[in-house]
Amino acid sequence: IPDPADGFVVGEVVATRGETLLVRCIGRDRELPASDVQSVNPPEQDMLDDLARLTSLNEASILHALSTRYARDQIYTYSGLFCVVINPYKDLPIYSPDVAAQYRNVPRGTQPPHVYAVADQAYRSMMTAPRRAGAGPTQVILCTGESGAGKTENTKHLIRYFTWTTAARTADTRAGFSPAGRRQTKSEASIEQLLLRANPILEAFGNACTPKNNNSSRFGKFIRLHFGTNGYLAGASLDTYLLEKVRAVRQGPGERGFHAMHMLVHGAPAELRAELKLTAAKYSYLRDATSLPGADDAAAFRAVND
Repeated sequence: IPDPADGFVVGEVVATRGETLLVRCIGRDRELPASDVQSVNPPEQDMLDDLARLTSLNEASILHALSTRYARDQIYTYSGLFCVVINPYKDLPIYSPDVAAQYRNVPRGTQPPHVYAVADQAYRSMMTAPRRAGAGPTQVILCTGESGAGKTENTKHLIRYFTWTTAARTADTRAGFSPAGRRQTKSEASIEQLLLRANPILEAFGNACTPKNNNSSRFGKFIRLHFGTNGYLAGASLDTYLLEKVRAVRQGPGERGFHAMHMLVHGAPAELRAELKLTAAKYSYLRDATSLPGADDAAAFRAVND
């Protein structure tokens, strides 16, 4: 039943009075419209890895299933064709070449839900789809969600999976797949590094602090990965769009401008700040450019310049 603090809580229907139900919850009885009461699934379905398999599929049961899995660090859950991700706001030991090898060339559902499974399904579909004249098969992965959902981080994991997978194909043609011992080719490693090294620049000039996320992307990003007919990664391109330009001159309460401004004010060498007349105490715009707790603006400034 609805609860103002927890969203929904479990109760027991003890009586029916026409369109009204008497529900016992947390030691007291409440009368609620029948339309406000949602069915509860049996406890054995609390950890199902696909929401589509729930007996009762409603808002309360979905939130309960996701929160139960999240409490056990199961941040990925399937929902039919989709993969739902909840940001853990901490590091989890679930991203590495060895973990990626467990998802390589295996049907979805044989391993716990993971962004690697999504990537592998797209890669295998691309390799097995019939080729059209003048163009190869295309697959699209859409990472969407509100600020702080984890879109940027999961995009990085997708890119790493594809580079590891194409490297593993090279190992397969030699002495069998060995995830711990395999090496990327120089071209694959350079493509991965170029894409990942572009992130500090994109984040510096396109990301900012919002009330929900200290590193919120204020623009859209479209990444193309190009594969050869043999399945090897051959190139990549990146397009950006819909940059929130107004943030450069105006921010809402509890928000900041783009990171690049704060890197200059707090992280640039003293000589450069003096040359640019970046005296934080002189102008209100700079005086309010407070540094984020735990942020190393000097290191971020160096990373962008590198």
